[in-house]
Order: sequence, then C-alpha cells, then structure tokens
Amino acid sequence: MVRYINVRSKSRIEFIDVTGMLQETVKEAGIKDSVCYLYVPHTTAGIIINEGADPSVQRDIQNTLSRLVPQDMNYFHREGNADAHIKSALVGTSLNVIIDGGKLLLGTWQSIFFCEFDGPRHRRIAVKFI
Repeated sequence: MVRYINVRSKSRIEFIDVTGMLQETVKEAGIKDSVCYLYVPHTTAGIIINEGADPSVQRDIQNTLSRLVPQDMNYFHREGNADAHIKSALVGTSLNVIIDGGKLLLGTWQSIFFCEFDGPRHRRIAVKFI
C-alpha cells in the first residue's frame, strides 16, 4: 500500500523538513522494522537527507545549486522552469530509509528534506514500506 505525505511550498526554491511527518506516517502504519521507500512524483522537485540542525546548510545547498544551474540561462525549455528540472535531476527524486524499532534510522544531525525548485505549489511524497 502506498501512502502519501502532502507538502505545500511557499517559495520558488525551498527545502521543507518532512522528517516529523514521515515519522508520524511510520507510527500510524504500525511499522517496526522495514525499509521505507520515498518517491517524489514531480519533475521539478526532489528529496534529500542532509543536516537538519543548522538551516544554513540548506541555504548553502540551495545557493550552490542556483549558482550551478541559474534560472535565467538560454534554455530550450521555454516554460521558465528548466533550471528546476535540472536541479531535480541532480538532487534525485527517491530515497530509501531503514526503519528500526519503529523509528527512522537517521544520523544524529540528519533530516529528510523535500526540495522544491518550482514553487509555490502543492506536492506529494509517495511512501512505501517494504
């Protein structure tokens, strides 16, 4: 069974910490020991695990991606969001997370972030327990 986490972004580029929402989904499903597969079914968004304690880390990642893939290049895709497609391809749209004893197995400083590159929008994360 696939479950969904709903995410609403407020900015064009934004990293949203979804760790708590995902942990709540694990709890509601009664999962104790498993692998959680996360998939973002959007072409201009992604998902990562990275440091959640210091928000400047997310800003640094966002700024670096924006320098590597600027919004205002001469892209062939004329919708105005080609950079968002490229950033999504670089970051990736899926993750696997181990669940042990009903808890997400993350490092001390790790959090799970939904990465918005073409917001604001309403988005979803598909969650499958294996």
